[in-house]
Amino acid sequence: MTRCPKCHYLRKPGDTHVHEGICPACGIAYRKWLEKQQAANKQDIQDSDGIGEHEDAGSNHSLAARLLATFTWVPEQVDPIAFWLRASLLAAVAAWAGWLVSHGIDWEIIGGSFMHSVNLAFHEFGHVLFSPFGTFMMFLGGSLFQILLPLVPLAVFSFQQQDNFSASLMLVWCGQNFIDVAPYIRDAEYRGLPLVGGGGEESHDWGNILTMLDAVDSCYALAKASFTIGILVMLAGFLWGAYILLLQYRVLRQ
Repeated sequence: MTRCPKCHYLRKPGDTHVHEGICPACGIAYRKWLEKQQAANKQDIQDSDGIGEHEDAGSNHSLAARLLATFTWVPEQVDPIAFWLRASLLAAVAAWAGWLVSHGIDWEIIGGSFMHSVNLAFHEFGHVLFSPFGTFMMFLGGSLFQILLPLVPLAVFSFQQQDNFSASLMLVWCGQNFIDVAPYIRDAEYRGLPLVGGGGEESHDWGNILTMLDAVDSCYALAKASFTIGILVMLAGFLWGAYILLLQYRVLRQ
């Protein structure tokens, strides 16, 4: 009796209603399937023995494909209630972000945001974390840590928990941190913003950073760049989240 090379179904005497060259279980044509597998294996061997640049191109393509598959994965079943809650949350966060961005680099708006209080705790921890790497990194560490921190839960959500919608919100948070830092950068010239613990001008992070770099005159341009990057990163997060919801909606319709 013939055994299927794909699903390993063992052909039975009662399977005479199906052509001898076709698997009654999965429907493949034995010979064509084997030929295709042999051709694929031969191509894999050629790729592994090919010129270095072809290896790199194939490897990069494979990595990009795997990352794309990871970041666009959605479950085979979607709970309708959870879906509409996610859609409502994304819309609410987008509306809030639009309101925040519409005011430009306004310290009273950005500093008065509830997210600023959240970011501030991580900002202060960043100073402690980077302090062993010197004075410059100690000053930079606060802003750097609050910007990079959301990428950690983003990776956990995507690679470990396979929750790309939550990961997209972490990217939005990362962008919001760029915006959160912008007023601080712009204030480097005057050092007038209130600091945690009542610190004086000597404790102003970006005043010290740009002084060390002899770039205080660039504070306005750098603040605008941080604000613009923040908008773009937040937009990428919203587009990612919307695309994930679109894929989940298609699953719901099916």
